[in-house]
Amino acid sequence: MGTLTALRRLQQLLRPRRVAVLEACFIGLVSALAAGGMAWGVGWMGTWRVNLAEQWPDWLVLPLFGAIGALLSGALVLREAPEAAGSGMSQVKAVLARVPMPLNLRIALVKLISAVLALGSGLALGREGPTVQVGAALAAQLSHWLPTSPEHRRQLIAAGAGAGLAAAFNTPISGVLFVAEELMQDVSGGTLGTAILASFIGSSVSRLLGGNSLDVNLEASKILTSFTLTEIPAYLVLGGLAGLLGALFDHAVLVSLKLNRRYLPLSLPWRMALAGLVTGLLIALLPESFRNYAELKEALLSGQITWTGAALFFVSYFPLILIASGSGAPGGLLVPTLLLGAMLGCWLGGMQHSFLGLGVAVSYARVGMGAFMAATAKAPVTAIVIVFELTHDFNLVLPLMIASVIAYLVSERLFPGSFYDRILELNGIYLNDLTTVNTSLADMTAAQVMQRQVETLRSDMPLEEAVQAFSRSHHRGFPVLEEDKLVGIVTQTDLNTIKQRPLPPNTPLQQIMTPWPITIPPQESLANVLYLLNRYNLSRLPVVEGRKLVGIITRSDIIRAEASELSGERQQLAPRVQPSYLVYQTRSPASGQGRLLLPLANPATADRLLQMGLAIARERQLELECLQVIVVPRHSDPSTTPVRTTLNRRLLQRMERLARPDSVPLHTQIRVAQDVAGAILETISDRHIDVVLMGWEGESLTPGSIFGSVVDTIVHQAECDVVLVKLAQENLRFDRWLVPISGGPNVQRAMQLLPGLTRLSPAPQVRLCQVFDPEATLLDTQALEQGMALLKPHLNGALSSLSLRSKSIAEAIIELAHAEQDDVILVGASREGLLRQAIMGNIPSTIARNSHCSVILVRGALE
Repeated sequence: MGTLTALRRLQQLLRPRRVAVLEACFIGLVSALAAGGMAWGVGWMGTWRVNLAEQWPDWLVLPLFGAIGALLSGALVLREAPEAAGSGMSQVKAVLARVPMPLNLRIALVKLISAVLALGSGLALGREGPTVQVGAALAAQLSHWLPTSPEHRRQLIAAGAGAGLAAAFNTPISGVLFVAEELMQDVSGGTLGTAILASFIGSSVSRLLGGNSLDVNLEASKILTSFTLTEIPAYLVLGGLAGLLGALFDHAVLVSLKLNRRYLPLSLPWRMALAGLVTGLLIALLPESFRNYAELKEALLSGQITWTGAALFFVSYFPLILIASGSGAPGGLLVPTLLLGAMLGCWLGGMQHSFLGLGVAVSYARVGMGAFMAATAKAPVTAIVIVFELTHDFNLVLPLMIASVIAYLVSERLFPGSFYDRILELNGIYLNDLTTVNTSLADMTAAQVMQRQVETLRSDMPLEEAVQAFSRSHHRGFPVLEEDKLVGIVTQTDLNTIKQRPLPPNTPLQQIMTPWPITIPPQESLANVLYLLNRYNLSRLPVVEGRKLVGIITRSDIIRAEASELSGERQQLAPRVQPSYLVYQTRSPASGQGRLLLPLANPATADRLLQMGLAIARERQLELECLQVIVVPRHSDPSTTPVRTTLNRRLLQRMERLARPDSVPLHTQIRVAQDVAGAILETISDRHIDVVLMGWEGESLTPGSIFGSVVDTIVHQAECDVVLVKLAQENLRFDRWLVPISGGPNVQRAMQLLPGLTRLSPAPQVRLCQVFDPEATLLDTQALEQGMALLKPHLNGALSSLSLRSKSIAEAIIELAHAEQDDVILVGASREGLLRQAIMGNIPSTIARNSHCSVILVRGALE
């Protein structure tokens, strides 16, 4: 009891602001040590590789060295931490955007070792991406060892990322700016303070360790640069070229990643090994300077390369970066983009000097670095500062500003949005959805949610009276006061300890209570309240001002707040509308055991949706109801607004003709409404609908929505079964079915609909799969076995099952469907609250967005 009390008392004293300085210093120190170790390891492996290439045939050594090193790196990542793949920048940005992705010491160690193996083997990537992720992961681990609020944890992770970048480049200011401009987009005092201190420590320690990322050494920096007003047009051209080629570079990297995933059915280690092999072969054919990137960097930045050589290097180095980055190798892209910019600037400056006698090629090379980085990373301020910090050359400031801003504007025009956001979208993570969702609940404070009328007990109350107080109340815990000040809390768990060591009935309550409980002030954010409840597995938190108890907040209070907020959000997003008006209907004999509603919005997919609806209706003996909704403005009355129904009636009549051979009763109706979702809900209620079958485009165009405003409303409010269908754009078939099993009512409902849906194929093949965590030792396949037993008697086709291990459920299912060339993925939709979906992500919608086959999502009837 004494140890627990001491820890809780320590938690009260160690507020984040009081230890922020020590935390930032520690983060900067370990980030610099990690960056220094990575630099030493990459340098040692690179030297070994070059020496072997000099002693043995380079066409043999370089490819083998590259393939083996990359294979070992990929195997380590795949086995120990798949989150360590890629540059790491996008992963850190996702974590800072509150996406629940792992970031810990294990990822830091795997990233460190795998990056040394990958970069040392010759892959054309940089160290800055891994150092950013390593620094952020170490900071995240520190926040786990010293628990703090979610917001302060984000600040520590941002500081770790900034320290990692500062240590990689020896540029402390740039580390802070990159965090504020690109990763976190936050300039609050807490964020900047910890980031500045961590970046300063990281850069200082890195300098003491002898780190020199881009080899802009003292001798090279003494080379004279110049700038005259007559060169402004040339720098404008340089900025335009950098923007154009930077946008092309970003697009090419994304295409490379997509092509590797879609057309290269290999695991990460073998993709990386192939990239290392091809890189080694190409480098063997190029000039020897390509074998040592450090010498290439120094030659570019000191003006030792002609403009023709710079052009050759640019054309050769560009595909090498694409090969390496597309494989998913753990390496960054900032250093490669800086080098590409230096090559571009060297080429332009060298040509101008040779033909016009103007300018110094070194100036253009260094300005080109900043311009190309501004174009690719979409961080012009960071690009300007990082080049200035690397060169310490005041002559470059004005041309850097000119070229970098022009490059950023051109690139943003051709390739809008953040490059790192695009990479996350490839993995089904849409940061726009997270940032645009209504965050008023997350912005609430404890004072807005807490209960102000609190039942309390006295510290001197006899134990017998305390037991009676518990028996009379539905509460399972009480704050304990002494002279109107909070001194402890007593719960049913504390009372249970009495059974182990019986105490006299007159024992004062203070002997069994938990003293110094964890408390919160009234202005505490609801996000931190949730964190403390989960971190310490609590069911309630006292709210105090000083030591005076002013309220208490429980998990039930938060659930009620979420329910109220969601109701208010719906009212705000969908103001009260007038009822829809029925303008056309046909009726068939009511001979079914229920009804399936088929809202038709897109004539191009209506036939296919009708076939699916007929398949379900035949299996379950349902009637089919086809609905068309004509939308009118909110200021118009649906009952009096004139509308044309010719095209709508033609579509419904076509549906009737197609359904006639199946002998399924089909009803039709056309409604005029101000809101599509409202009209569908009215139809569900009026016609007693059992199942709604709706088409879906596969993505949401409405900010803050999961599936789209209409579909979200139906999913959350329709009491019947809801089936969403995203049809494949090409090769639409229904022969091979993939059904992920995870348990829960929605998956069970999906399997009940499966026998009817598979009748769309003469010989269906159904595969059930279940995804397990790679670290799980015992696999609970009970849900998989139950699914097999449920489907086997009802399917007229092949049925099989498969177990997978993956950190990402959605990615594993998408890759399996692609590898096995499945036609349809059938999944049960999530039923969490909108706020939880926005923060935690939605696996079914991620699968639907990123899979190229048809996807069917099923949400069972609401209880």
